[in-house]
Amino acid sequence: MKKLIVLIFLSAVLCGCGAAAQKSEFWDHDTMYKNNEHLWFSWSGYQSPSAEWAEKSKEQGWWGIEIPYNPNK
Repeated sequence: MKKLIVLIFLSAVLCGCGAAAQKSEFWDHDTMYKNNEHLWFSWSGYQSPSAEWAEKSKEQGWWGIEIPYNPNK
């Protein structure tokens, strides 16, 4: 019974990871990040992007799941 529960849990995790990778366009590019600025933005806590980051993202063609810029924050 424990093996069945573990198998179901691992299957759910793998399906979730696959869906997230597909939505983020992970498999469409040969690198995870476009450049060092993209890497820094992603690793530095991107909860509320500023107008500067939104502009850099558009100019440099970053990919991934979009985080919309909200000027009210």
